[in-house]
Amino acid sequence: MNMTSPPFGHRSLLHLMRLASPTLPVGAYAYSQGLEWAVDQGWVCDEESAADWTQGLLTHTLCRLDVPVLARFYTAWRRQDTLVVEYWSTFLHASRESAELQCEDQQLGMALARLLSELEIPGASVWMTHPEASFANLFAFAAVRWTIPLPETAIGYLWAWVENQTTAAMKLIPLGQSAGQRLLSRATEIIPEVVQQGLQIANDEIGAFAPGLALASTRHETQYSRLFRS
Repeated sequence: MNMTSPPFGHRSLLHLMRLASPTLPVGAYAYSQGLEWAVDQGWVCDEESAADWTQGLLTHTLCRLDVPVLARFYTAWRRQDTLVVEYWSTFLHASRESAELQCEDQQLGMALARLLSELEIPGASVWMTHPEASFANLFAFAAVRWTIPLPETAIGYLWAWVENQTTAAMKLIPLGQSAGQRLLSRATEIIPEVVQQGLQIANDEIGAFAPGLALASTRHETQYSRLFRS
């Protein structure tokens, strides 16, 4: 029986699935990125508003900030240029609009660095305690080490984010499993375009503007009753 080969190697594909899996032990499930406060305030209250929230952040934040910076990390790691990695680490940390978002990014990055170090991947351990560690940086680092192409790396990064946001929405609103799958289906329609646009953004065009996310995340830091970490 003839089988069509995947666009990159089977092993690299499996490594990408591993990085994007909700079972990746980095603790992403503990964060809602302001969604919990948005639900508390009634901004997000049903499947449609959850889709608007998720797709809005995909197109206005991750497309214009996370994806292009992820690409810079990826290129820097391929060239083994640690000075460029440090530059974009500082840039991304400064671009997070609240202490909560900075803390989340740092904790996820450190956790992924710890995992990669335990898997005996050289160069990961230094990021276990780095004050500007980020999930995007370590995700790109792992992708380079596992020879995952950049476009697929970006798709996997966005998918991990969407799946986590969908899970949070299902708990908070709450939504059923079918509604969660519909949210994921809608995300799959725009992720390829988000990646394509994000990878074309020039250095001086990188930056996100999402005041709703900034406000929600900041208010969540002192929200009285919470399911998710701040």
